Amino acid sequence: MQLYLLALNPTDSVTCGFLPAARRRGVHVTLLTDRPQEHTHSLGDGPGAAQVEVLGCDVRDVGSVIARISGHRSPDAVFTNSDHLQLHAALAADYFGLPAKDWRAAFRTKDKAEMRRHLAAAGADTVWAAEIAAEDDLASRLPALEAPFPCVVKPREGVASEDVFLAEDATELARRSEEIRARRPGAALVVEEYLPGELFSLETVGDASRLHDLGGFRTTLSPPPCFIEQRMTYTHRHPAQMTEAVLAQLRVLGVGLGACHTEFVVHDGRARIIEVNYRAIGDQCDLLLADLLDVPLFDHILGAHLGDLLPSQLPTRAGGAARIDWPCADRGGTLTAAPSASDVHAAGGVRLTYRPLRDVGERHDLHHTNRDYLGALRTTGPDQQSVDRAAEDFLAEHRWEITP
Repeated sequence: MQLYLLALNPTDSVTCGFLPAARRRGVHVTLLTDRPQEHTHSLGDGPGAAQVEVLGCDVRDVGSVIARISGHRSPDAVFTNSDHLQLHAALAADYFGLPAKDWRAAFRTKDKAEMRRHLAAAGADTVWAAEIAAEDDLASRLPALEAPFPCVVKPREGVASEDVFLAEDATELARRSEEIRARRPGAALVVEEYLPGELFSLETVGDASRLHDLGGFRTTLSPPPCFIEQRMTYTHRHPAQMTEAVLAQLRVLGVGLGACHTEFVVHDGRARIIEVNYRAIGDQCDLLLADLLDVPLFDHILGAHLGDLLPSQLPTRAGGAARIDWPCADRGGTLTAAPSASDVHAAGGVRLTYRPLRDVGERHDLHHTNRDYLGALRTTGPDQQSVDRAAEDFLAEHRWEITP
């Protein structure tokens, strides 16, 4: 079996999740990327690295992807876990007659303005939203919006809460919009009403005929005006009314094949989607999910793209608790002290896995996104109280120091 995996920068999801899953299935992987040297370095000389073929390709251009595949080995699947490449992978897979996500769904979920328009047109949910095109002049366009305050401004096709800001008034909206445009020249923006409530996620995996609910997370965010995820606590099942409301909106969007990570808020008992990431949840949450549920999550996702049907019921471990914490930089500068990678089996059956996301000695600016993460602490155990206590003890006992 020949799998083409499209990627931009290396990620733990691919390196530690999908590539090992492909090896277990005996699938040959050709990784197409515009950053071949980074992926070759990431793979190193570890087990299975020789089984991954890395080829350079302009993966942001679907024509280049199709041409690269067509001139190489015959494909059995085209897959990506990148937010930015879902449309490209869907179109390429469809071109070769392979299992593919509906390209329309890939487009609707990536384009935040189109998602709002589509949900509203279908009567699924209406959120006040306006698109600021790349060609629009901010000085004339923003006053004409008559946006409700507070509101949120963000890139139309952004990810990871990057350049997402809460604006309390017209002055702040203009300032934040100008800041985003300065960092992203020519970017289209979306301004939408602020949806209050507690933030959750729903994790799903589907094949051609069914969509499995894998539970989700309750998310702790940084204080506004930014929306940085600081901690996620797993919940095996959301209340049925919440889950069905989100699933109904995903059906309207056309979500089905493969993994999907959906963020939503609940306010006054109503679940409303914030954004849909038509791929597996990242930042090591997918690794946590696979460990906690004791289910071959990455194998199932790849299998769906290879044409396999998922089991009618996904047997998962019903008990246990988990959370993930990300120590986060609060300033730009050089990381001068931080714990090294560790795996700890604590009392009461609690397991802690810490992985650095930045090396001591590295210097970085402050981004107000997950690019400020210094490390990831995954904690699992028999109950939430034990998990919380062990995670908080670990965070209190270790130091992350940044020198400006």
